[in-house]
Amino acid sequence: MRPLLGTRVLDLSRLLPGPFASLVLADLGATVDKIEDVAGGDPLRHVPPQIAGESAAFQLLHRGKRSAALDLKRPEGRDAFRRLAATYDVLLDQFRPGVLDRLGLGHALLRADNPRLIVCALTGYGQSGDLAARAGHDLNYVARAGLLGAQGPAEGPPQVPGSQVADVSGGLWCAIAILAALRERDRTGRGAELDIAMTDGALGFALPSLAAALAASDPAPGEARGEAPLTGGLAVYNTYLSKDGHAMTLGALEPKFWIAFCEGAGIEPDLRALVPGPHQVELKQRLAAVFRERTRAEWETIARERDCCLEPVLDPRAAASDPHLVSRGLLFDIPSPRGRIPQIRTPVTPRGIAFAPAPRAGEHTRAVLRDAGFSDDDVDALIRAGAAREAR
Repeated sequence: MRPLLGTRVLDLSRLLPGPFASLVLADLGATVDKIEDVAGGDPLRHVPPQIAGESAAFQLLHRGKRSAALDLKRPEGRDAFRRLAATYDVLLDQFRPGVLDRLGLGHALLRADNPRLIVCALTGYGQSGDLAARAGHDLNYVARAGLLGAQGPAEGPPQVPGSQVADVSGGLWCAIAILAALRERDRTGRGAELDIAMTDGALGFALPSLAAALAASDPAPGEARGEAPLTGGLAVYNTYLSKDGHAMTLGALEPKFWIAFCEGAGIEPDLRALVPGPHQVELKQRLAAVFRERTRAEWETIARERDCCLEPVLDPRAAASDPHLVSRGLLFDIPSPRGRIPQIRTPVTPRGIAFAPAPRAGEHTRAVLRDAGFSDDDVDALIRAGAAREAR
């Protein structure tokens, strides 16, 4: 299923958030043309570790896209970008609010040139609001959204999350909003301007904690940071170490799963384990001792036999060989002249498609400009100007 075949996306984003959005759109069939600076391109290209000479993360995010290099700090580069934008369906803008305006390429101007253009502006704090102009990264956004503040440990500052929640969810919200705007354009013939903030997107991940906060002015007993039911407060929804030192997750929130676990572990089911309260401290200690009685392999056998929401904690390095992930085809390779490049599937990545590997910086400048109606002389002049700046 590639419903976006024929849809053209002009991508000004970099690093993780916007490129994740355009990865989803490219997987759905869109032509995604990434505009990079002539001096080095997307900074993510240079972040270790590397595969085939460039960042592994960059390779994962940019399969099937094209790259064109333009110098938006020079008049000829800005003029070329304006001409390009007039031929696209979607513009993905990840600059801070006002940057394109200062370049003379504001959203209103580009949409006046191309009324069907959908401009999706992805920022940390939004196009409006008290913090709209402020710099930030994922950790700042999840902090402002109230998500980090629900995370333990209770006796110290919150732990840094193991993933970039705001970045990835911001990209997903962009993809959703763009799909909706394309559908609305089918109905009205008009484009749109979309304001997607990563802080806003992270808010939904804090929903259980926010719901509790909105329902009562004071936290309930046992619901301090890191101690709410879904943030470590319940013994039945927690992590434990096995006899051989592997971390295991127990998520037995419902009575049937908790009883099934207890039967497999050979312990008496105490239904108080499903209810928050001070007694959870002792229950966690008891469960920790129970988990230390068996190896990971033994716990995995119980998980298979009892179906009790019990799973091992996988190291990312083990993901490629995990039987379930392999059975779902979630990891695959793309052959390229630089060697085989590992990839991951999103839930919408079609199977059986021969994806092109991530492009080199500026690899498709000539093709992208020609597709937009530039003459060979125009293209040669822009490429020479970019090469001159890079040489300086």
